[in-house]
Parts: sequence; structure tokens; C-alpha cells
Amino acid sequence: MSQTTTYSSSELLTINAARLLRDGDVVFVGVGLPNLACNLARRTHAPNLLMIYEAGVIGAQPARLPLSIGDPTLVSGALAVCSMYDIFAFYLQRGNVDVGFLGGAQIDRFGNINATVIGSYEHPKVRLPGSGGSMEISAWANRCYILTPHQKRRFPEKVDFRTSAGFLNDRTERDAAHLRGEGPQAIVTDLGILEPDENGELVLAALHPGATVEQARANTGWPLRAAEEIRFTEAPTEQELHILRSELDPDGIYLKE
Repeated sequence: MSQTTTYSSSELLTINAARLLRDGDVVFVGVGLPNLACNLARRTHAPNLLMIYEAGVIGAQPARLPLSIGDPTLVSGALAVCSMYDIFAFYLQRGNVDVGFLGGAQIDRFGNINATVIGSYEHPKVRLPGSGGSMEISAWANRCYILTPHQKRRFPEKVDFRTSAGFLNDRTERDAAHLRGEGPQAIVTDLGILEPDENGELVLAALHPGATVEQARANTGWPLRAAEEIRFTEAPTEQELHILRSELDPDGIYLKE
């Protein structure tokens, strides 16, 4: 691989997440790699992306990389600024948000997310930040995308604590809980993309360049099935890498390995 096409796993995650976004999508943007993915998509194939930040900024057009959901750069040029309550009550819960980006320490077989504790809740090995707005996003966004490295410890068959709902124990259980959103539609990892089947179980739907089905299975905590016709993603382009490195994160705040 030549020097111009060398890329990190963080860049691979970000670029493939950006490609999932459609022009005109209303996106609930989080910090970190989802933030980069949305801003990359807006600078490439989705110029009409409408970005909403949890703190209450609608239609953000940040001139530089926002460092948090309350970064002042989000306000300049935005369509509106309102309260966090307004964002959740009048946009997210009404079905006006097309995409929610999520992450977590664990994602299980049915796309449920743990961002609360590792181990038992009463005596955890590790205490994590918790939900924030992710429970509401996973329940009410029309579709959700999850970004995470593909490691066995991150993909147990069952999460230690269910912070955010995927398909619970299957699609029928999510439907019975009356969660209006469609749930996780893609889990983007540094090996490929997992997507839910008709029952809500995650299957390997796509592989990134150089990755194999065996690698994905070895790094998953349940017997991972592969789609009958597995797709292969395209390698990051020089344009995508240039925008990430030179315009969005020149200091490597989020893209450092």
C-alpha cells in the first residue's frame, strides 16, 4: 500500500460512517468520530446534511472541529439555538431526526449498548459514563449507526448492562416496547459492517479492504453469521483523507491511534 493510501483504523471508521449518511438527512451528532463523520459527509456527498447537537444547536455549520456538544463554534451560522429539552421533545421524540450516532463499551448480539458498567451493577469492575442522551436516541431516531473497534471484549453475546436499546432480545420485543425508531441499522467497525437480520440479530454484511470473515468471527463473542452475499467497502479516497487530516482534525485530536 502506498504512502498516499495509508490510513488508520479511526479514519477507516469515520469515512465508512460518513458514507452511510444521505444528503438531506437530519442527524443527531455526538462528539468524537461521529462528529468527524458528519462534517466529512457535509463536505463531500451530503452538502444538505442538517446537523443537530444535543446542547440545543440546529443546523450547525462549525468553522472548525467542535470539541464538545457545547462548543461555541457550533452557534455561528446555525439555523437555531434552543434548549436541550426542546431538542429531545420537539425534534427527536416527534420523529424529526433521521440518524442518531451511538457508541459504547459493549454491543451485543442484538445491538443493545452498554455504556454504564463492566461487570455487575452492584460491584462493577469498571464504571463508565452512562447514558447521556443515548437511550432516547436509540429509541426515537429513525435509524441509528454505531461506531466501535471490532474487539471481542466489545462484542459479548450479552451486555453486562443494557444502557441503550437495540432490538432487546429480538425485533418483536423492540416492537412490543413501542420504540418508534427502527433501531441500529449498521455497526461500523475497523473490520467491516454489521447489520441486523429479520430477527434483529447482527450479521456481517460487509468487509473492509484486507479484512476477512475469519477475523471478524474471531473478534466477536457469539457465533457471528455472514450475509449470503457479503459486500466489500471501497478504501478511503485521497480526498476523504485530506479533508479529515487537513480540515477537520489537523491536530489529530480524535484520529490518533
